[in-house]
Amino acid sequence: MRDFPRGTGQEERFGDDGSVRYPTPWAEGPGGWLDRVPAGRRTHGATPTALPHAVGARRAEPSVPGLGGRLTPVPGRSAAPTSHDDSPPYALLRAAAEFLTLRHTEERLGDPARRIAAARAEIAETGTYRHTTEELAFGARVAWRNANRCIGRLYWRSLCVRDRRDVRTAEDVAEASADHLREAAGEGRIRALITVFAPDRPGRPGPRIWNEQLIRYAGYARPDGGVTGDPRNAGLTALARRLGWPGGPGTPFDVLPLVVQGADGKPDERPRWFTLPQDAVLEVELAHPEYTWWRSLGLRWHAVPALANMCLEIGGICYPAAPFNGWYMGTEIGARNLADTDRYNLLPYLADRLGLDTRTDRSLWKDRALVELNRSVLHSFDHAGVTVTDHHTESRRFLTHLGREERKGRRVGADWSWIVPPISGSATPVFHRTYETVERHPAYVHHPEARARALGEAGGPLV
Repeated sequence: MRDFPRGTGQEERFGDDGSVRYPTPWAEGPGGWLDRVPAGRRTHGATPTALPHAVGARRAEPSVPGLGGRLTPVPGRSAAPTSHDDSPPYALLRAAAEFLTLRHTEERLGDPARRIAAARAEIAETGTYRHTTEELAFGARVAWRNANRCIGRLYWRSLCVRDRRDVRTAEDVAEASADHLREAAGEGRIRALITVFAPDRPGRPGPRIWNEQLIRYAGYARPDGGVTGDPRNAGLTALARRLGWPGGPGTPFDVLPLVVQGADGKPDERPRWFTLPQDAVLEVELAHPEYTWWRSLGLRWHAVPALANMCLEIGGICYPAAPFNGWYMGTEIGARNLADTDRYNLLPYLADRLGLDTRTDRSLWKDRALVELNRSVLHSFDHAGVTVTDHHTESRRFLTHLGREERKGRRVGADWSWIVPPISGSATPVFHRTYETVERHPAYVHHPEARARALGEAGGPLV
């Protein structure tokens, strides 16, 4: 485990009424969306992951190549990725005109007719068109603003955009993704960041990142039917092993390699795996403000929740590889990743260690263990000097966002089931109102085949 900077966390700058200063690009940020991506298909009746007494147990395996800061590829095979540039030209023209009009209107750039005409001519000649760097940045930020499931949209204007549309090969995508993680981590001061790789073009799809997030923990299937690590990633872990990944040391927190499908013009481009360098993966060891034995459990979580398999759609153009991160809301880790019964399922074990009565749910042992687990997450991130937000603060901030957008005459779409935090929902102000789901573009979109890839389901033979 790396040595983390020590600190007390960021100073709270919100009043009880939810008022807030406009944030700097990295001083405040999103939470509540990034680790609540639907799994697409859950494993029913799966045996829970290995309990914390197995944390730290190691398996006699060869060391993973590439750990010394080197990305190590191993080739495999896959069917060609699916392109989303198959819409008729008039649909692309309409989407381009709507997006360019939106940008010129919001940024007061005057009549968009000349820019629309240029895009029309480019589409007529090539079947697609290229966004300017400024258009790309505007589109990525507005896509965040339009995300119905994100509670952290107050900061959409502060999203930093890395334009890497020149990158198409698997090696370069993996290298740039590692750079993304280093830049986003910022020595613990997490910044909202997106890296946009080459888009789909007619007859030439862009690259794909198979991982759901740039950093995820492996899930190793055991002979007894259980999983050591994160069951959510068991499928991708098995696929990486079939591609040649030797596996990690066998702990519940082995970082998965990136599985990347390049787009350098080969008709049978195949996914390859790349080990993330250690200096690109910022992790936080979990302790508890009161229970000294908590640290001995060996629990930890990574600091940068970078979604990697959502398509950024701007003006009819699909960017299938555009990893995006904000920073964690504590409940994403403490109430979902580590607590869900089909994830790490730690509540029964922690309740036993806490001496709670687990014979009946009426003792509220699950609730009490859940609160202590979430206290552990917030305490540990603050102690390590790593940005994290809590669900009470972020709920007030979301209402601030609603007020700002309404004053600008923009309707805010929201999915109540995702905006309300997974614990203490009625104790937060976002619980006590209704929302309307409004589908707008630009947008971050989950395509079915991207979900399948994140589950390790290939569209063709890999070996």
